[in-house]
Amino acid sequence: MLTGGPSYTESVNRGPFLTDVAVVGGGAVGWAVAWRCAARGLRVTVHDPAPGSGASHVAAGMLAPVAEAYFGERELTGLLAASAARWPAFAAELAEAAGTGIGYRTDGTLVVGLTGDDLAEARRLWSYQRELGLPIDPLRPSELREREPALTPRVRGGAVAPGDHQVDPRRLVAALRTAAERAGATLVARPVARLSDLDARVTVVAAGCGAAALTGLPVRPVKGQILRLRAPGGGPPGLRHVIRGYADGEPVYLVPRDGGEVVVGATVEERADTEVTAGAVLRLLRAAVDLVPELAEYDLVEATAGLRPGTPDNAPVIGPLPGRPGVVAATGHHRHGIVLTPITADLVADLVVTGEADPLLAPFTPARFAATARAAHCG
Repeated sequence: MLTGGPSYTESVNRGPFLTDVAVVGGGAVGWAVAWRCAARGLRVTVHDPAPGSGASHVAAGMLAPVAEAYFGERELTGLLAASAARWPAFAAELAEAAGTGIGYRTDGTLVVGLTGDDLAEARRLWSYQRELGLPIDPLRPSELREREPALTPRVRGGAVAPGDHQVDPRRLVAALRTAAERAGATLVARPVARLSDLDARVTVVAAGCGAAALTGLPVRPVKGQILRLRAPGGGPPGLRHVIRGYADGEPVYLVPRDGGEVVVGATVEERADTEVTAGAVLRLLRAAVDLVPELAEYDLVEATAGLRPGTPDNAPVIGPLPGRPGVVAATGHHRHGIVLTPITADLVADLVVTGEADPLLAPFTPARFAATARAAHCG
């Protein structure tokens, strides 16, 4: 049963409602939840004045349960791996439901170190990841360049994470919206000031940073600046794999897209503005060109900044909101919103329909922040 309130089935019997499920937030997670719920025959509305314009619009789309496995985040790493395992079937099902591709690619990820110090830092993390049983295999510089000839000869070494894939988030959100609307979900293009304004049996808050004001949860904005380059003449990029690198201490990732685009990112700043700064562009470009020199000849076609929804423990908040009957959180995904989209949508839809939370959600429920959320709500 939904902790802190009635199950979905019990809510149905409480009286007439305009809709079964109101989803607040039209990003990747929100539309995926809407699709899964609508596909089960529920009446679903998605509330967002500008769907697809939040964190998912600026995300790089790396599906990286291995490269994103960090010290002290074992439970989160398990959730990332479980969601990544769902991605192949999820991508195929979505492409069929929406009638369009989402840029899903399975070329794998190379993690590289430019200097000796960079390589030492990378190796420390690889050792931890391999201790967890994650698939990441060290490579010599010559082996790296066999896989990616565009890499600079100065790279000291690296590793390959063959199971770390990618998707194009902008195409993903568009496809999810199409699939959800074909399944019967409808968009309400207005902002939501209070959850009590929604006439729904269950409300799912997938509003990213906006979840803080609506729920009282400690979700904070974490700024990220990101660049998009395009290969000269519109040809394909000179690299095939996602590259995550350390260049003189500067972390950077390069994500090649079909159609010639290369995404370069991203800063991690404890700020709430979305201004693009010259310093951030300089650092990202310098690190990118240090690793792949030919990128200096690419066109700079976009520089943007977005706000990731972070939490105190860097893990998402998924599950019933204590003290708020019929309210389910699906937010706080920080750097992992895209890779966690399938599992979040599936587990939230299961929770809405059955009233039973999957054991996978236990470490990530809002209950761990209950005191904070209650104080904010009462204030």
